[in-house]
Amino acid sequence: MEQATQITAVRHGETAWNAQSRLQGQLDIDLNERGRWQAQRAGQALADSGISTIYCSDLRRAHDTALAIAQHSGIAATALRLETGLRERSFGDFQGLTYDEVGALHPEDALRWKQRDPHWAPPGGESPAALHQRIATTLHAIAAQHPGEHIALVSHGGVLDMLYRLATGQALNAARTWELGNCAINRLLYTPQALTLVGWADTQHLDEAALDEGSA
Repeated sequence: MEQATQITAVRHGETAWNAQSRLQGQLDIDLNERGRWQAQRAGQALADSGISTIYCSDLRRAHDTALAIAQHSGIAATALRLETGLRERSFGDFQGLTYDEVGALHPEDALRWKQRDPHWAPPGGESPAALHQRIATTLHAIAAQHPGEHIALVSHGGVLDMLYRLATGQALNAARTWELGNCAINRLLYTPQALTLVGWADTQHLDEAALDEGSA
């Protein structure tokens, strides 16, 4: 029987653009102060989990989050594996705009976006169907190299959304009812035959931190 690959998937920490509801897509935006704090808390929470290898998007917000996790897991920064296939969905002309600005500047496209057509893409951007295929291909290429191991994937909200859909069979046009919080810990099992959801949106490490942060 083939051994499963244990996967811990983590969305990057918060950025100023997250806080402003501004679409980042594949623009390279840094973590803000809260995002750096979240990354450290995620690293502490995963320190003894046995992660052997960390793959991350090459965008700074994901890379810096992965560096914090690596630091606490005793993995050298130089051993991080940058993977462009784990980049956020490209939102083309929408990148840099808030959701309200998208509605004002691109009303017809905004309507099609809300209709959840899997094959529609923002002008110059990527469709949900294309993102789904990219993530499925990237996941298989990575996880198949690590049977019986525990690896981490540090990526973006759109990528985590597709991992959830791949694991649960949710359709691309199904409304999202699951959380995609910054630095939440999500757990999956991979074999070449199936991706299985083990646990999703664990934020206990962030909730507890909020208590002791204000008790100086």
